Parts: sequence; structure tokens; C-alpha cells
Amino acid sequence: MIFSRLCRAQFPARVLSQSSTIVLTKANMSTIPPPKILTEQPNIPDKQLFGPGPSNMPDEIRSSMNAPLLGHLHGEFTKIMDDVREGIKYLFQTNNRLTFAISGTGHAGMEVAVMNLLEPGESFLVVKNGIWGLRAANLGKRLSLDVHVLEVPEGQVATLDQFTAAVKEHKPKVVFICQGESSTGVAHPLEGYADVAHANGALLLVDTVASIGGAPFEQDKLGVDVVYTATQKVLNAPPGLAPISFSAKAEEKIRSRKTPVVSFYFDALELGNYWGCFDEPRRYHHTGMVSMVYSLRAALAAIAKEGVEKEIARHQENAIFFYKELQNAGFEPFVANKSIRLPCLTTVKVPEGVDWKIVADKLMAQKIEIAGGLGPTLGKIWRIGTFGVNSNQDKIKKVVAALKEATEQAKAKI
Repeated sequence: MIFSRLCRAQFPARVLSQSSTIVLTKANMSTIPPPKILTEQPNIPDKQLFGPGPSNMPDEIRSSMNAPLLGHLHGEFTKIMDDVREGIKYLFQTNNRLTFAISGTGHAGMEVAVMNLLEPGESFLVVKNGIWGLRAANLGKRLSLDVHVLEVPEGQVATLDQFTAAVKEHKPKVVFICQGESSTGVAHPLEGYADVAHANGALLLVDTVASIGGAPFEQDKLGVDVVYTATQKVLNAPPGLAPISFSAKAEEKIRSRKTPVVSFYFDALELGNYWGCFDEPRRYHHTGMVSMVYSLRAALAAIAKEGVEKEIARHQENAIFFYKELQNAGFEPFVANKSIRLPCLTTVKVPEGVDWKIVADKLMAQKIEIAGGLGPTLGKIWRIGTFGVNSNQDKIKKVVAALKEATEQAKAKI
């Protein structure tokens, strides 16, 4: 009788006909109750995101994600994918046909690039001047590559002479450089590096996750063979997609592989087909991140409207303004050489005797996010991102004022 009442309480009358018999046993009853916390609304405060990413979303990008879902192979959606491809080409300043966005964060861009370009045992040279060079080297070891590292101190870059010597010594198939090293705030120069790589039979792979749209970058003019980035920094979109572009030489290297790419999901040629890069019918590969692609289109449209040259110039001008404000407030940039500072992410030395986290926590209490160092720079610096809409002089003034006040309070306690 008790089980009968439970059944009628849980199932509509139309389901329980006179001939229906449902027997509830321990095997088909939930043993774990629904979490009560999920009945409550989450706490999502509106913060000023001045860390190394993600960055604040403008209203037009946020609202783009409210559009109705489409099937990932619907004609209307593949048209949006085509729009995004053209926007990525504009952002990277390239005519490469194998250009698309990976369903994954910026790190997925690194994995797709290295995994597709190289086969086990091939030589891979990494320029390491921060955490992302270290990450690329470690990825190469996981893929059984012959990894070589050109070690550069944090806050500095590899000179063209150092680069040339390393390329000639190790004879790599691919060389990795992170243009925007977000752990140190360095913008690595790229002019002439592809020429050296190509003259020695290597391809040049560049990480622009923290730099694209904020620092000058023109893939075709620079001769860069593969470039990838992410959506959550200067693009001001949510994290979750990694735009990437392969040159004709890089595509040829992939097509001439002797072994298949170890990951089907990250196979660049399969992804290229799904994104309509080739003159062939699209095939199902995976369920594309529909709403995320909407947001990327909106972000690329905003950059196209402003103009990528103007976007970069705005970041450069506001970075100079930022350095002056910091100097006036008594702070010192971590990167001494002005010519290699990343315009959209500034690293600031933590004053002696000050606990960086106490200061960062004081700012977070005001709903202003900045970050500490990463890896070797932990405890030594603050990292302050001024990406996209946050590259604004009024906002920069407020962040510096808050940083100064919190630092003085921390010093007073000492």
C-alpha cells in the first residue's frame, strides 16, 4: 500500500493505468539526495577584472550568448562559423585557409599546434622566458618529442643571435615562442625570427594568448607558421575557444605525417573540415560550442568596428599612461626594458616587506581583481591586465589609486 501511494505521488495518472505495475526497489531508488545548495541562487558579483584574464565582457558580447541555440551543422550556424573564420583571419592578419577556432581554452591551442606539427622523436626547440615556455616544453616531453630549451631569464627575451645559435645547434622541426608571456609581462619580439627558422628547415609557432589585439602582430608579414590565441583577454569574450591559424607550410607538414595525430578531437585537418576550411563537404566532428561561437563573432565584430590597428594603438598609449601613473604612485615596473613590455598586461614589483596577497585581497574586497606572480615570479610581482574595454585611462587611474592605498595600509601594519 505504501509503495502504491508513492508511485501515484511520483507518476502522473496517465502513466499509471490499471494494468501498470511499478515495483520500487533499492536498486532503482536514489540513495543520494539532491543537493540543497542547488536550490539557491549562486553568488556572482560584478567585479572589475584587472587580472591576467578573463576580462570584463561588454554588453554586446554578453547578450550574444542569449541568442537561441542552433544545431552545430545547421546552415545558419555554419554561416556564423564562416564569419568567425574571416574575423580570425583579420585578427591574425593572414590569408591562411586552415584558420578556425578550437573548442577549448588557449591551452588547447598549444596542444593542437604541437600535437599536429610534430611526431615522436622530432626536434622541438622552445624559447622559455616564463611559465608558458615551460608548459610547451613539458607538453613536448609528454608527446615523446626531442625537446630543447633556450632558457631566458624572467623579464627578458631571446636575442636574434641567441635564437640563431640555438636553431643551428638543435636543428628543430618546430620552434616555439610566446609573444605575450603573461607570467612576466614581456612582449617577445618576432621580426626576423621566422627567417632564421625557415632558413634552417624549421617552422615558427607563436603563442599570442595574452598579446593578440594588444601588441602588434601580423602573421603573414612576420612569416609565422602557426599562431593561436584565446578569447578571454583582449577579445573580452568568455574563456572556452582558441582561435588558431596554420600556414600552407604548416598544413603541408601535417599532411605529410607518417603517424596519425594522437588525438582525434584535436586533429587539425578534421577540425578544418568541420570549420569549412577546405573545398569539401563539412563532416560531423564534434558538437561545436554554439553559444561560445556567437560570443566570438561578437568580439571579432567589435574589433573590426574599431579597427585592429586602432585597438593596438589604444593599448600601447594606455600602457604608457599606466607606467606614468605607477611611477607617480611610487611603484616600479618589473620589466626594465620599455621596448619589450606587454601593452595589455603590466607587471609591477611588490615593494620590499609587503605581502602581495594582503594587497590583492584588499583590492578584491573592493571587487577589483589583480593577480600575483606565476611560477618563478610568485610573491615578487603583481600582474595587472588592461585587456580590451579595460584599457581605459579612467579605469587605470582607479586601479592605481586602489593599489597605492592598499599597499600603504599593508606597510602601516608592518
